[in-house]
Amino acid sequence: MLHPPFYDPAKTYYENWEKGPFNGFADGVVLPASKAHFDFLGAKLSYPLGIPAGPLLNAKFVKASLDKGFDVPVQKTVRSRVRESNQWPNVLGADIAGDLTLEMAQKPIVVRNEYKEPLSITNSFGNPSYEPAVWQKDLRDCVSYTKSGQLVICSFEGTKWEGFSTEDYVNDWVQGAQMIKDAGVKVVETNFSCPNEGAASLLCFDVPKVKLITSAIKERIGDTKLIIKIAYFGKEELRELVQEVGNIVDGFAAINTIPAPVVNPDGTQALPGAHRVRSGICGHAVKWAGLDMVRRLKGLRQEFAMEYAIIGSGGVTVPKDFKEYRDAGADVVMTATGAMWNPYLAKEIKEAYPDA
Repeated sequence: MLHPPFYDPAKTYYENWEKGPFNGFADGVVLPASKAHFDFLGAKLSYPLGIPAGPLLNAKFVKASLDKGFDVPVQKTVRSRVRESNQWPNVLGADIAGDLTLEMAQKPIVVRNEYKEPLSITNSFGNPSYEPAVWQKDLRDCVSYTKSGQLVICSFEGTKWEGFSTEDYVNDWVQGAQMIKDAGVKVVETNFSCPNEGAASLLCFDVPKVKLITSAIKERIGDTKLIIKIAYFGKEELRELVQEVGNIVDGFAAINTIPAPVVNPDGTQALPGAHRVRSGICGHAVKWAGLDMVRRLKGLRQEFAMEYAIIGSGGVTVPKDFKEYRDAGADVVMTATGAMWNPYLAKEIKEAYPDA
């Protein structure tokens, strides 16, 4: 059952940041926490369930997610300088009945201001960011809201600001991770799964650069844990990535979205802006891809005798989806679209699978 969402698609990113969260995340109900007994990156969790970077814009959203039992919330991706949000609209419902295969994603997907089950959406924010002084203070508040068995993560995206050299770009990632650590966060996530360099390039597919950046970050932040968020990979491409960085990073988070051209019902471009012809699809239609990545990451971890954590996401909208991810090998399961339209999804999952 779909509830009114805690992020309001009818409002801009900035209206949501200032006035949200809404509906179920604003009802003041705090669910009791259970005993912390799940191991994750050196921490004890009450339950291996969270919300990935995306709909949790600030400490108000993070606090609400913690209160509703999402024990591993990820603060929305931040940057080292101010970055404006993409023009509204930023979230639209997607007309997809089944799986969004990679072949289907080459063709236009109809999107509209309607949301129905099975729930899939497109989101297009451009990873906006307030200045570090704002988000660092906000992030400290996020950490202060955690109770026993809960863990706040923050996502960062390095940026090729005008005039940057390759060295400057790498340093931007490193400095960002350090700023997150300085705010008291024990697990940093680097977002390699969004267009980092231009409108179409995903950094996660550039394995040498990923290795260069992750090595530099780990050298700086030391014992602070580092997760890298990645997109859907082919078999050999994922194998190469894991071989190169699996012993450097502490975890892989997969997946983010599957990009596709998005159009209005009349066939016109749905999202304003030359760089927004394609947009990421998330929700039910991409669950197959998230599960496939988790299974392969687990197999490669065993094959290479590595110890990285696996964070699975994509299409977790009902309790059985959570169980599928856990059975596939996810150490922690994330839900974004599902949680947005059902603030009590964590409660439902925990009741259905008390032992996870």
